[in-house]
Amino acid sequence: MSKVGIIMGSKSDLPVMQDAIDILKSFNIAVEVDIVSAHRTPEKLFDYGKHAHTRGFSVIIAGAGGAAHLPGMIAALSPLPVIGVPVKSSNSIDGWDSILSILQMPGGVPVATVALNGAKNAGILAAQIIGTSHAEVQHTISEYKEGLKALVIQSAKDLK
Repeated sequence: MSKVGIIMGSKSDLPVMQDAIDILKSFNIAVEVDIVSAHRTPEKLFDYGKHAHTRGFSVIIAGAGGAAHLPGMIAALSPLPVIGVPVKSSNSIDGWDSILSILQMPGGVPVATVALNGAKNAGILAAQIIGTSHAEVQHTISEYKEGLKALVIQSAKDLK
C-alpha cells in the first residue's frame, strides 16, 4: 500500500497538519510525519526531497508558514506530487505570505495548493491521488463523500 509523507517546517505547524494525519489514517493510508525546515535544515530537505520516492511514498504533503518555501523546494527535488498547505503562523501577514509563496510556483514545478490551514483537504486530495491506482482507497473516498452528502441532507431536514 502507498504511504503519504507529511512534513512541516516546524513543530508549531503540527496542530494544523494533524488534520491531514487524522483523515489519512481514517482512510487506512499509512503516513510518515517529520519536521523538515527549508531554512534551518536545508541538507535534510534535500535528502528528503531526493529520496522520498524510494521510500514508498506516493504523495508528499508539505505545510509551512511565513515565507513557506518548503513545499516548492520539495517539489523541485522530488518526482512525486506535492500538496502544499499554507499555515497561518505567528509571524504571518494574515497567511497571505504563506499562500502566495506556495501558490505562485514557476512553470515546471507544480505544487497543488489547498486553503490556508486546509490540511484536511490536503489529506483528502492525497487519498484521491492514491485512489487512482488503488480501488480500495477510491471506494473509501466514495463512501466518505456519500457520508458528507448524508450530513447535508440531515442538516436540511433538521431545519424544518
